[in-house]
Amino acid sequence: MKIVFRRDILKLGAGASVLNLTGLQKAFAKDPAATTRFDANTVREKARKLARSAYAAPAQTLPSQINNLNFDQFRGIEFRSERALWAEDDLYFDVEFFPRGFLYRPKILMNEVIDGETHPIAYDPDMFKYQDQQLRVTDDLGFSGLRLRCPLNKDDMKEECAVFLGASYFRAVAKGQNYGLSARGFANGTGDPKGEEFALFREFWLEKPQPGVKSVVIHALMDSPSVVGAFHFTIKPGDTTVFDVQTSFFPRENISKGGIAALTGMFYFDSNNRHHVDDWRPGAHDSEALQMWTGERQQLFRPLNNPIDLQFSAFHDVNPQGFGLMQRRRAFRDFEDLALFYEKRPSLWIEPVGNWGEGAVDLVEIPTPNEVNDNIVSFWRPAEPMKSGNEYSYTYRMYWGWDTPWPTDMARIGATRIGEVTDHPDARQIVVDFTGKPFENLPDNASFHLIWETSAGSVKNVVVEPNPNIKGWRTMFEFYPKDAKIAELQCQLANDQGPVSEKWIYRWTP
Repeated sequence: MKIVFRRDILKLGAGASVLNLTGLQKAFAKDPAATTRFDANTVREKARKLARSAYAAPAQTLPSQINNLNFDQFRGIEFRSERALWAEDDLYFDVEFFPRGFLYRPKILMNEVIDGETHPIAYDPDMFKYQDQQLRVTDDLGFSGLRLRCPLNKDDMKEECAVFLGASYFRAVAKGQNYGLSARGFANGTGDPKGEEFALFREFWLEKPQPGVKSVVIHALMDSPSVVGAFHFTIKPGDTTVFDVQTSFFPRENISKGGIAALTGMFYFDSNNRHHVDDWRPGAHDSEALQMWTGERQQLFRPLNNPIDLQFSAFHDVNPQGFGLMQRRRAFRDFEDLALFYEKRPSLWIEPVGNWGEGAVDLVEIPTPNEVNDNIVSFWRPAEPMKSGNEYSYTYRMYWGWDTPWPTDMARIGATRIGEVTDHPDARQIVVDFTGKPFENLPDNASFHLIWETSAGSVKNVVVEPNPNIKGWRTMFEFYPKDAKIAELQCQLANDQGPVSEKWIYRWTP
């Protein structure tokens, strides 16, 4: 039996090929009778109306030939690049579509919008080429998702910059990056022992851009048993790929654990926790930390973990400035992986637009025995439950890139390393490196001290010293948990004028 690895699933969104089959070129069919008017409120009104009815899942029935596709068979059904939407229009973007099958069974409706009118995008089995011709069926199957392409890295070649595929998942990359973490339209019940609900983008509307325009608008209708949503994405790929997102949610039932701007990724191990991992690499993860800029302008950095038991953390805030799952390790030596290149995975930063009020940035860390599964989820959870029959709107900007969209004058966490204390096997030696602007042009007599706090146990033998190898400073301290089953540790570098670094936050568990 072939094991399907997560890295292979990610490659489904990176399988664009360049074909030269001019004899197969064909325009997308447009049925004038199916054309309807479309404006900025169309999807929102559809969502409002849909929320008044009981949930009905989209069609998932498939012909027998493709009813039980494995990964290799699914990957062997490849969209023909010359059949892409807008391929013959000399635009900055074109769009390819995914077939149905394997993990992606629901029929997802696709529409094109031109000059305020929309029409369905017709399915044709000859849009695809088949490694196994027996998998070519003539039924009107429809699509399971889409990939957006543009000349992201080379002016003369279109390649993927974003993919919408599976439930309400989507992902994107910036110039020079590989796919890593994903985003979701909505999270509901994440980490709940009763189970999680996965909403579904069941219909898309693709606005045809004008020639020379380097942004594109995609609308999506999200549906689930508990909530319906309308999404308006304005996508601008580049050195940082930016999504401007406008959302409206219409709950069918009361939701107490709803997640806005949900992010999901994988953390297997790094130098802060590898005690149950036997692996030759220094680390393996999409993201290394949850980073937050709070409404009170605090800058927080919470290294991620692969715990023994599921861990749920909530960071309460009012009108947050931003949060994200971040990858700061950007050197090959940080991972030494010639196949997966974790150092090229995007960070994803969420910038709320407007006041989001009171709530919390939630973090769910799920144990994983390998790097196959996404085990990290983070999102904004409003303090007040979302009530059935109401409408809730959120606007935010997503930055898929190499770092936060703005620099900071605060020192930043460069690395977190944790190991055993000699002669005290129950204690932990914690090492935190700091880098950044406060260490530029320091006098010879410069000194810093550590502000620390722990909710349980004790901290001993604190050392703060320069680290010239990174042009920064290092702190080392020993943590003695005693009988604690969990401890929240914090530390911040400071000088005589006060804190000079972002605040390091860490949850210790045995």
